[in-house]
Amino acid sequence: MKEDLQYTTPTEVFNDSTLAILNINYIYSANQPAWFGSTGGALGGGGAMCDEFYGDNAFVKGTVNIETVGDIGTAVSVSNNYGKIRVINTTLASLATSTLPQGTKNRYRAQVLFWRAFRYFDLVRLYGGVPLVLTPLQAIGAEAKNAALLPRNSTSECFKQIVSDLDTCIKYLPGKWTGSDYGRITSGAVAAFKGRVLLTYASPQFNPSNDPTRWQAAKVANDAAIQTLTTNGYGLYPSYDGLWFVKGVANTEAVMVTEYNNQTDDNGTNPNGYDNATRPAYLGTKGGSNQPTWDMVKSYPMLDGAAPGASSKYTYSDNTFFDNRDPRFNLTIAYNGCKWPLLGNTNYRLWTYFYYSNAAGTSTKSTEPTSPTGSGFYLRKAIDPSISLSNTQYIGTDWIEIRYAEVLLNQAECAAALGDVTTAYTNLVALRKRAGVEAGADNLYGLQAGMGADQMISAIMTERQIELAFEGKRYWDLRRRKLLESTLNGKKRTGVTITLNNTGTGKDYLLLTRDALANTSLDDLYTTSFTVKSKTLDTYNLAVQSEDYYFGIPTAALQNNSNLLQTNTWGGAFDPLK
Repeated sequence: MKEDLQYTTPTEVFNDSTLAILNINYIYSANQPAWFGSTGGALGGGGAMCDEFYGDNAFVKGTVNIETVGDIGTAVSVSNNYGKIRVINTTLASLATSTLPQGTKNRYRAQVLFWRAFRYFDLVRLYGGVPLVLTPLQAIGAEAKNAALLPRNSTSECFKQIVSDLDTCIKYLPGKWTGSDYGRITSGAVAAFKGRVLLTYASPQFNPSNDPTRWQAAKVANDAAIQTLTTNGYGLYPSYDGLWFVKGVANTEAVMVTEYNNQTDDNGTNPNGYDNATRPAYLGTKGGSNQPTWDMVKSYPMLDGAAPGASSKYTYSDNTFFDNRDPRFNLTIAYNGCKWPLLGNTNYRLWTYFYYSNAAGTSTKSTEPTSPTGSGFYLRKAIDPSISLSNTQYIGTDWIEIRYAEVLLNQAECAAALGDVTTAYTNLVALRKRAGVEAGADNLYGLQAGMGADQMISAIMTERQIELAFEGKRYWDLRRRKLLESTLNGKKRTGVTITLNNTGTGKDYLLLTRDALANTSLDDLYTTSFTVKSKTLDTYNLAVQSEDYYFGIPTAALQNNSNLLQTNTWGGAFDPLK
């Protein structure tokens, strides 16, 4: 029998280390999360489904139905979760029979197993239990079709399999990759992800009875993650904003990354898309997305770590909302009059106010040259300050899916749930100290002394909101803690309009002097020249449904697989809490 030279067989691919690693690299590119932690599904990073950004969508409107979240796969496609899992399982099967050295196969297999665990966690946090497919199913024939009609595994079985895969990964992966291998999954990244998985399993979404054994398992996993990471040189990077602009092993905070580059030629260009979409439109080639809400702006503590209005040292006022805030505020939120180095101009100031365009004061125009912000703010986290205007579409800042800071917060929450508030205090103090919050006489950096477990968990959730702001974590945190309804429902998200006081000129009379005046005192400029007024962004009260903690299985998926059961909160018999 003649060999068909047009095709390369799986055996040939996985017996050749060069071809094998290309296949594994493809699995990375198909599965790595993008900015905001988006995994390619219906929910993205979730910022517009909570209080970080405004967005009109079914999740906050309360109109979610079983067709809304189709991530479980309603068609045969390599781009959906099960399509990606099939590629992963096929690779694992081929590696099992490969003639490559066993150590090489173990490292390859561990990386591939991680992405299977990653995909199944993405499914389970949406739906609860899903069918576990651990070997490649046959693609054609009646027998193959029947074999693919798998029922949903229980949620507990799914979490057990995810953890099993991750435990295997940890055994065979190095603590650090260097050179061209930087960005691959390390043992520390796997351990940190396992900590995130078990934290989710211990949280009220999956653990309404607050079973302490789950919190203990999550605590052990996060302790191990921190031990592995610190042993391999990971830790908090000294600069809260600078950590986004350090590539490679020098970035001690970057536990799990998706790499991008700033190449400008078509061959190999891989920009992140986030930066150019987020900066003001007139400071890039599109821009203006991802605008923070007034609600998020007001959530930041004061410089002494106390909540706005609760500080005995710093008075808070909506009219000078930027005064004496937690330093992370000015490194995350861009507002009218702030100094924001951009396009290589270290003295650039952002202006977003409106001015009266007629003497009567009956109409206004924005001072922004085009596409003014709708919320009154811009997001400045991880926006490259030095890139030129002509290259903003090529910005290659890496996405950090897991920061060391998150691992500290995960450990703190598990510890607090078990009554160990000492560990929680230590970790929160470390984050606030790095941020530049004032220590205070008690060296608690604004944290309330003597907190019990429940108070501490509440403080940790607030700290997560600030430390991990706009990093695709907020929605998922509210969801796993079952706080979406109490946080959002019955409210409308807000923004601000800042208006230049009317002098009857009908002009932007501050245009030529505003930078100099702001350099002297932005406070005085606001007091004498601007009116700050809040505005509602939503046209309806937010109404997250209780059913959303486990989304329904779409009709097409049920029709394609007669053994799938609908979730009990959507009229079916499947209990996602088992």
